[in-house]
Order: sequence, then C-alpha cells, then structure tokens
Amino acid sequence: MRSILAALLIAGPVSADEIWVTNEKDDTISVIDIETLEVTRTIDTGERPRGITFSQDHSVVYICASDSDAVQVMDPETGEILHDLPSGEDPEQFVLHPDDRRLYIANEDDAITTVVDTETRRVIAQIDVGIEPEGMAVSPDGAIAITTSETTNMAHWIDTETEELFANTLVDTRPRHAEFTKEGRELWVSSEIGGTITVFDVATQAETAKISFEVQGIHPDRVQPVGFEFTQEEDIAFVALGPSNHIAVVNAETYEVEDYILVGRRVWHMAFNEDKSLLFTTNGVSGDVTVINVPNREAIKSIKVGRFPWGAAFRPTD
Repeated sequence: MRSILAALLIAGPVSADEIWVTNEKDDTISVIDIETLEVTRTIDTGERPRGITFSQDHSVVYICASDSDAVQVMDPETGEILHDLPSGEDPEQFVLHPDDRRLYIANEDDAITTVVDTETRRVIAQIDVGIEPEGMAVSPDGAIAITTSETTNMAHWIDTETEELFANTLVDTRPRHAEFTKEGRELWVSSEIGGTITVFDVATQAETAKISFEVQGIHPDRVQPVGFEFTQEEDIAFVALGPSNHIAVVNAETYEVEDYILVGRRVWHMAFNEDKSLLFTTNGVSGDVTVINVPNREAIKSIKVGRFPWGAAFRPTD
C-alpha cells in the first residue's frame, strides 16, 4: 500500500477533464474542473466571445470573438491565442466539419455563412442565407451543413460538396440552435420566440414533429428554447428555455416533455462531460453554470463564472 501511495505522489496530481465557458461581457473563458466542480482558470479572449468548439484531437480551441469580427484559435494548454481566422463580420456560432478542417461560421450582420479552411486560414466559400444567421449544424457524415436565420425564420440546407444551398425550410419565430440526431436522419431546430422545436426528416426536409413547452407558473412569453443537447443514446434531449430559467427534458422518441429542471437565470447553452452523466448549463443573467446530474435529472451545484456566460464545450485532458 505504501509503495502504491508513494508512486501516486511521485506521479503528481492527475489532471481532470474540463468544461470551457465563454463569458460575453468579460471577454474571457472560465475553465471548470469537472472533478472538483470549481473554476481553475480564467483566460482572456477577444471581444464578446460566444461560440466555442475544440478540434477533434482537442489540441486547439476555436472561439467566436463576435465584436472582434474574428474566430480566434487558442492553445488550450497555455491559453495563448495562436492566430485569428478570417470569419466575416460578427461571427456568433460555428460548427467544425467532420474533416476537422472546414469551419462553417454564421455571420449575423452579413446574412452569410462563411466557410474557412482552418489549415490554410483562407475563406473557401461565402454562402448567402437568411437575415441574421445564428445556429449552425453539420450532419454526422459531413454531407449537409445547416444555418438558421433568426429574422427569416428558416433553416438553410447547404451541400458541403458544392457549398451551395439546396433547400430552405420554414420554422417558428427566431430560430436559434440546430442539431442532427439519429445517425443524421433527423434535424432539430429550436425557435426562441416561437417557443418550439421543429423536427425534420433529413432525407425529405419535411417537418415531422413540433415540440412545445409549458412551465408551471411561468408566462409563455418567457419560455424560449435556445440551446439543446442529446444524451449518449439520443433518447433524451435537454433543452435550455432561456428566461424561464428551466431545462426541459424531452423524450426524443415520442417528442413529449417529461420533466423540467430549475437552473440559473436565462439559461442559454450547455455541454456534457465525457460519459454524459453531468450536464453544465450556461446561465447568462445570473453569471453562473448549473451542474445537472443527468440520471437523476437534478441540479446539484451552481458554479460562479464570468458575466453573461454563453457557450460551453467539453475538453478531455488525458
């Protein structure tokens, strides 16, 4: 026993996995240690960081610095900004293609989706979409990218081989977030002001379901679905409901809402830990992150971060 303990002491502390959270008002990222559920680092970024995602090997992190009109590329070990990528004006959200090279960026002020090659650092396409694009998604096979436009109230379907639109589908008012599920057979799009999620059949682009939300004691105008994520088996979706301060638990097979979980004020986006047993939600107005025990569907801790936390991303440290 003593020899084992000595070996552990010599090896030093084992680094825990992390959740990275962008803070819009502070121009920073808060790094949360998943083991201790505490903030261990605060890293400076460009102005108004929102979207955040890691490369597939987690060697770099991409950050939408919206008011700096740049996508910043950072070394997650040192927190050093390595360089900026050309992004178009006011980048808000983006998605990394499965090829780990093409970055699809929603440019809210320009009504375009910009496609950037992260290796050459060049814009390879700019695609006209609707007014105020925000949400971005890419299918698991990489064949389709989606942009949602807040003012046009549409999901725009992009062929990633030609980098051209091939369909536009209406959703409810002010679409925000989009995700593919069921091995790319379905597309879900949240509509913030419409108060719904629209489900599409990807093969036909036809609407197949509409999910609505009703939180007891909360006025319907405050029930505003924005970000959402699926569990490991994709049988449950957790949906952030904005200023209602709740997360909805949705059965992804029946499209029925099974539960609501109270979190911080104006819940926006979220990220899971590696095995998806914990969910971390960004609560903009209260400036904190709520940690949810996924199997129990219970909020277990609130972690103070910077002002107006927006995006979140998981980083393994092994």
